Amino acid sequence: MLHTEEAVRLENPSKTPLRTRPLAATLVLVGGMAALIVGLIASISLGAADIRFLTVWQAVFHFNPDLTQHQIIQELRLPRALAGAMVGACFAVAGAIMQGITRNPLADSGLLGINAGAGFALAVCFALLPGLPFLYLIMYSFIGAAIGAGMVYGIGSLTKNGMTPVRLALSGAAVGALLVALSEGIALYFRIGQDLAFWYAGGVAGTKWLQLKIMFPWVAAALVGSLMLSRSITVLSLGEELAQGLGQRTGRVKLMAMVLVLVLAGAAVSAVGAVGFIGLVIPHIVRALVGVDYRWIIPCSAVMGGLLMVIADICARMIHPPYETPIGALIALIGVPFFLYLVRKERREL
Repeated sequence: MLHTEEAVRLENPSKTPLRTRPLAATLVLVGGMAALIVGLIASISLGAADIRFLTVWQAVFHFNPDLTQHQIIQELRLPRALAGAMVGACFAVAGAIMQGITRNPLADSGLLGINAGAGFALAVCFALLPGLPFLYLIMYSFIGAAIGAGMVYGIGSLTKNGMTPVRLALSGAAVGALLVALSEGIALYFRIGQDLAFWYAGGVAGTKWLQLKIMFPWVAAALVGSLMLSRSITVLSLGEELAQGLGQRTGRVKLMAMVLVLVLAGAAVSAVGAVGFIGLVIPHIVRALVGVDYRWIIPCSAVMGGLLMVIADICARMIHPPYETPIGALIALIGVPFFLYLVRKERREL
């Protein structure tokens, strides 16, 4: 009876019974974007070199290539800040989509082997195809991410009772450990450990405009596709039987959603490395604030994920200057306790 009522009202968004909070979602979206802009300004302004805000403003809007401080802003800090926002949005939206289509609160590209698969593909590229252009690195990252996801879901589905959230997380941990071990073995054999160290630690330092230009079309298309698919993900998150009862082709929706996840995660990992937990933590926080409608969850997750990544990058630079703390380690300080909390909630399914 409840499912029927939900299904009928879902067809009329103005009368949806889902736990949606449009006003709260609007505030989160607007407030998050304002905070993200402030964070980007802070990210561009702060660093090892002490640069006045007026100089930062002039470097952004009246760039003079003859001035060293302008070059620092334009060639180092600005692409780094934008990459942080873009990558954070990618990880957060990928996690939100995965949690929606699998109804698994532990779903995240880092926990389910996607990041490790993309990293393994990068290790193979560095070893066998040195000097490969960044565009091809992204393509191989997509392939590696797909391999990682396929292995996790394949192993997780072998159990008698199917894939529970905890079993899927355990499968992801096992596959991730295997792929990381293979990547490290390749690094040792081919002596490319220094090249891979950045991807293991995670970070946006050294991001170039060329990387952003190559990433942007893929990321923008995937984010737009996620918004277009958000209503179908909302229906699917209520249950596969309900979605099929509404006439939804659940198999096609899941396939399209996974393609979007692979694009988002693959592009992000190729740029900044295997930064985990953003896709786990952010969707849960957003869902608690705005409700369960993915028409709000996806854009709010993109904004909040970008904000978290930008703040983490600022902290990475300021904790122990002039050295940088790995972003992955900083985010793990939040993500690991949150993951343990979710596992404890799901312990009965072990």
